This record gives sequence, C-alpha cells and structure tokens, in this order.
Amino acid sequence: MIGECGMSVAVPIRKALWLAVLLMAAGCGEGGPQQPVIVPTGVSPVTRTVRVAAASDLQFAMGEVIVEFQKANPTIQVTPTYGSSGNFFSQLSNKAPFDIFFSADIDYPRKLDEAGLTLKDSLFDYAVGRIVVWVPQDSPIDVEKIGIESLIHPSVKKIAIANPAHAPYGRAAEAALKTLGLYDRVQGKLVLGENIAQTAQFVDSGAADIGLIALSLAVAPQMKEKGRYWLVPVDSHPVLEQGGVILAWAKDVEATGQFQAFVTGDVGRAILKRYGFVLPGE
Repeated sequence: MIGECGMSVAVPIRKALWLAVLLMAAGCGEGGPQQPVIVPTGVSPVTRTVRVAAASDLQFAMGEVIVEFQKANPTIQVTPTYGSSGNFFSQLSNKAPFDIFFSADIDYPRKLDEAGLTLKDSLFDYAVGRIVVWVPQDSPIDVEKIGIESLIHPSVKKIAIANPAHAPYGRAAEAALKTLGLYDRVQGKLVLGENIAQTAQFVDSGAADIGLIALSLAVAPQMKEKGRYWLVPVDSHPVLEQGGVILAWAKDVEATGQFQAFVTGDVGRAILKRYGFVLPGE
C-alpha cells in the first residue's frame, strides 16, 4: 500500500516486527538459554523506493517492467505516475518529488539536463515510439484497408489526438496530418487529450470516433481487443525518440540507477519491443 508521499506504509510495521524480535532475543539472554533470532517470513529489513514519472504511452509496458524488476529486486519498491511529458517537464523544473523521468521524447530530458536539474551523465534513450490511427472494434471504418483516409470517413465527427502543446505524441500526430495533407480538412474535428492515454480513452468511450494514439497502447493486452489500427508512416512525422534522466534530488541514487539499468537492459528491452517500441540501435 502506497502512502501520499509515495513511501510504503508497511515500513513502520516491519520496523516494529524487527524491534520485537530484537527485544525478545535480548530478554532471553538474561537468566535463560539464548534462543535463535527468527526473521519473520516475507519481512525485509530494508525497503527502498524509486519514484517514477513516466509518459503515458508507457502505462502498460512500464507496469510490466516494474513487475519483473520487483521480482528480481524485492526490497526496492517502484511507484509510477503517468502523464504528459510536457506537464512533467514543468513540474520537474520546479523539483517535483520524483527520482527518474521517462519522457515520450528526448528534448524534455535534455532541457532538464542542460538546466542542471539531473544527475551528471544520467541522460539516456530507451525507445522510439510509433503512432497509429485507431478505431473501436465495432467501428464501420475498415482502418486496416483505407489507412489515413479513415480520418475523412463520413462517419467521423470527432478525431482525438494528444494536446500538441505538451504531448510529444500530439505533436507527432499533428505533423503527420500536415505531411499527409489532411490537417486542414480535419482540424475542426480535433479533440485534444491531456495525454496519449486519455486520447485513447476518448475513442474507447465513444467521446471520439477515431484517434491517433501510441502503438504501445493499441497493442497492449488491455486494449488490443477494444480496437483496430493502422500504423502511421514513420517518415510522416519527427522521430519519437524517447529518453529519460535521473533527477538531481533522487533520494536513492543506487536503487534508481538499478531500475534505469533494468529498463534499458535485456528484460526491459524485450518488454518494450513487445509493446511496439523500436529499440535504440535497431
């Protein structure tokens, strides 16, 4: 269970258990044979926390990475918060309480680094994102067949994209619409999500008929049965190079570094690839 500050409320209980064990051991040392100190099953003497700010295109992929990381590192608790990269950038510029930032682009982490708000030499890239045109499963639009033309289908009244002002996926969607010659025709139908996850929610809930969302969301087990998609050509928008940084005020630099290394290591890369991300070096 996570408290408001992101720390585990189990910590005081664990400390109490350890104190009780030590007191019992001390008491047995006076006037009687000493008994062995037994550590309660499942209780760890140390619980460390890594506070993660992550772009919402990572909502499902990062969740899976965290599960695997905590299996391998049971004394480190990872607490993720998902949102738009631009909003996180603003918060982190004011030293919001996070240890590591995974952005949907590389520019926001680089700006934080240039401002001296990051751990030295901690800037890293971890993936390249893709965008798709996505429709609900019961949509009359054959999106796989007509592709980008789906956006001008007669049934389409509202088109969801992430807000380009602070969401890299929104900027990529806007650029693709312009490159493919559709922006002027559909501009009046656009509805803006606060982030790419909310954009997908607009389509899933019926608030929009179609949307441009992250491939990583469209292929997630929680979403793939809900809709169908067409992959937007990568040359129609700026490359969605995704990067991150460890923040200068990270509370546990060692644990945070372990998590970052796990995400960019073999297990993390394999998970990200299954969610449609292109990996650095590919």
